[in-house]
Order: sequence, then C-alpha cells, then structure tokens
Amino acid sequence: MTNGVAIGLPMVRPEVDFYIHQLYPINFFGTTVYITTTHVCTFIVLLSIAILALCARRSVLKTKDNPSKFATGVEFAVSVLVNFVDGTMGKCGKKYTNYIGTLFVFVLFSNISGLFGLRPPTADFGTTFTIALVSFVMIQYAAIRYQKWGYLKGMFEPIFLFFPINVISEFATPISLSLRLFGNVMAGTVMMALYYGMLPWLFQLGIPSALHVYFDLFSGAIQTYVFCMLTMTFVAQKREVEG
Repeated sequence: MTNGVAIGLPMVRPEVDFYIHQLYPINFFGTTVYITTTHVCTFIVLLSIAILALCARRSVLKTKDNPSKFATGVEFAVSVLVNFVDGTMGKCGKKYTNYIGTLFVFVLFSNISGLFGLRPPTADFGTTFTIALVSFVMIQYAAIRYQKWGYLKGMFEPIFLFFPINVISEFATPISLSLRLFGNVMAGTVMMALYYGMLPWLFQLGIPSALHVYFDLFSGAIQTYVFCMLTMTFVAQKREVEG
C-alpha cells in the first residue's frame, strides 16, 4: 500500500460521489440532527409533484367542456390507474386508488429524479423503509379489520409451532419491500457515479444518456410497479375474508 492506496487497485477519482451528505445541523431537543441531501431532494420531488398536481387540476377544470391535450393526458392517466388498481384488488380497489396513486407518483418521481441531477430519495433506506412501513400498517389494518380473530388464529396454522415463523413472515414484509426498492435504486446510483467519476470526459458524451434511460427511467418504473403491485396484493389477500 502506497500513500493509503492499495497497489494494483484502480484509483477512484475524488468526484465519484454517491453518498448522503449532511448539509445543515439543527438542534432538536438537545440532540443535533442534520438536513441531508435526501431531505433536500425529497422536498424538490414533493414540490414538483405539487406543482404538477395544481397544473393538472387547473387544466382539467378550465377546459372541462373542451379539454386540452394536457387535460386529456391527465384523465387518461387517472383511468389507467383506476383500471390498474381495480384489476389487481377487485371490488375493494376503489378504496385504495388514492393511496396507490400517491404512492406510485412519489416513488416514480423519486426513482427518476436522477435524470435531473438529483440523488434519488429512494436511494436512501430511510425513505424506502418509511414508505414500506406505511404500506405495512395498511396491510395489518386490513387483516385486523376484515379477518378479526381469524387473523390471530391464522398465526398458529397449520400447527402451533409455526407461530414464530408466521410472526417473522409478517414483519419481514416491510423489510423485503424496502430493501428491494432501495437495493435497485442504490445500485443504479452507484453505477452512474462510478461511470462519471472513473472515465475520461470524452467517454461521458452520449453514452450516459442510454445508461440513465435504463438505470433511472426503465428500472425506476419497474421498481415502482413492483412496489405498488406487492402492496395491493398483500392488502387484497388480507381482505379475502370479505369475499
């Protein structure tokens, strides 16, 4: 090892950066917490969604009799969402359309934010785990409300000894949901950072666009679909007793 660099290993230039940075310290009841790049990028994503939602609402209301192309696109997107939720969850899908729609838009915008030079909020496990916890609470609420004591009884099936395994299986849901999304988005973030940081500027012309299309757009859209699909499937399974 020479000057802290292992001989024989490729040197990574200082501009290779895919980490979460602490930007501004805040004293919170005697404890120092930080505004990080995740908070800033999440705020930008939420602000973008809010602006788009306000523009969509204004366009739909303003051109109600003679809808514009933008309003037509919004109505088409909503109809696709409704069909998507209803096709997965059946007759109970109407109750969850708003949540699934909000979840889909936020996760998708977060995943593709790398196209605009941001660090995707979903490349932070804290973000994906929080989203997964919200879905987990909804899943458990559906189970308790519609299965009642049958849900507790199911924990001991097929035999009493399976109780620990069934409990672990339930609590593994938010872990698996969050890690799947986080791992795929983080992998794309690391790959793009390594590409930009290790190769000469000449090789950064043109080629990155194709990589961004795959890692940010294609993979991001697929992971959004998978996350929402699994959430709907789990909720629908817990409501099966409703018939």
